[in-house]
Amino acid sequence: MHPIAFQLGPLPVHWYGVMVALAFLMGLWTASRRALREGIAPERIIDLGPWLIVGAIVGARILYVITFWREEFAGKPLVEMFMVWRGGLVFYGGLVGASLGFILYARLKKLPLWKGADILAPSIALGYVFGRIGCLMTNDRSLPVHPTQIYESLLNLALYGALEWLYRRKKFDGQIFATYLVCYAVLRSFVEMFRGDYPEYQRHLGGWVTPAHLVSVVILAAGLVLFRLLPRAMPKPQDGR
Repeated sequence: MHPIAFQLGPLPVHWYGVMVALAFLMGLWTASRRALREGIAPERIIDLGPWLIVGAIVGARILYVITFWREEFAGKPLVEMFMVWRGGLVFYGGLVGASLGFILYARLKKLPLWKGADILAPSIALGYVFGRIGCLMTNDRSLPVHPTQIYESLLNLALYGALEWLYRRKKFDGQIFATYLVCYAVLRSFVEMFRGDYPEYQRHLGGWVTPAHLVSVVILAAGLVLFRLLPRAMPKPQDGR
């Protein structure tokens, strides 16, 4: 598929940018609807949007540049590091960047941290579906590799549905976000086994382990730690009440 969706005068609009924009719009809209059920004004989630967008794009681009410096940026003009409209974002970097933006916003605006994280978690999975479709539209499909973007899109759509179901049954604040971290790390590790776009020097243990596998271990561990710590932070019911 041609990577350019349409032209605005002399400005080409890429499919990748269109799908990333849809990812943020759908994510914020579904999260704002979830916030309403929690008694949180939807406007507070919409106001959070710029913080998430800036954090996600900056974090995702930084990790992409670090990961593919040798192949795409070494010896080239530094300005190419900022050309995000051409594609080139790493999700884990975006997740960390957006999380930092959310934490800062939550502290400044007195938004409950873990309740807010639960509100956002299913929408992260949904937004990821659109983002991976954007990657599929950008990449050269003539290469003999698995269409891992399709695999991830379908798996994350299923994860979105599962998190929405669990959200109505959660036992403690932070449970949905912790579940997302654990499940996404497992799903990503599975899909990574089919990817063929990493250079050999970034593959380990006979080619089976990629950089994303290593980050997934950290994300999985973080989710498990939250599962252990957050229930203990819940207020204990008093006797006779």
